[in-house]
Amino acid sequence: MRHFLTASALLAALAACSHGENTARYLIDPPQTGERLPNRLGTTELRDVSLPEYASASEVSWQSEDGAVRSNTKQLWADNPQRAFTQSLARAISDISGATVISEPWPLAEPPRRTLEVRVEKALAQSNGTYRLGGRYFIGDARSGGANQSRSFDISVPMGVEGGKASPATVARAQSVAIAQLARQIATLGGPGDSLRTSAPASSSMDDIFSQPLPPLDGS
Repeated sequence: MRHFLTASALLAALAACSHGENTARYLIDPPQTGERLPNRLGTTELRDVSLPEYASASEVSWQSEDGAVRSNTKQLWADNPQRAFTQSLARAISDISGATVISEPWPLAEPPRRTLEVRVEKALAQSNGTYRLGGRYFIGDARSGGANQSRSFDISVPMGVEGGKASPATVARAQSVAIAQLARQIATLGGPGDSLRTSAPASSSMDDIFSQPLPPLDGS
């Protein structure tokens, strides 16, 4: 009887710990500003955004006063962080510029004219009350004379926190605003870096080679 009661109490405790209402999940949802910019990207495939390990985990993370990055297993992102970041950024760029920016894999029959790769080096709610999003982005254009971009970004969003850690909801809002600002920077091809021209056209594929007409035979 004692073992039965102990087992029942343990199961009840586990059920309480796993109860869905005890776990909070937060969305990444960049705000729409209503601003419209010129379309400088056309059709562009956005590769999966590269995130630091702490930012790609399912838990919402923040930096404590001692500099450590901490998280709570009951405060989670509502979606896979890499997927949510990538798709939110693609949508935000498209909404603000009118470009057709779609996360990989490319779903349309007509291939994209450009590729976009974003490598995030920092995506953190810092102990000083700001959310920091920094890294580099690269736009590739394989056409002869196409403009290739290699640029950096360093975005800071105040979280309005006076002492103590930011709440997960505050972190989610700040990250969403930072993604919207990054979308604007990419849409305008802004940020420190270089613009390089493609010096030669892309090499022909085997299909292109065999689709060309054969030269006439000698004497014909």
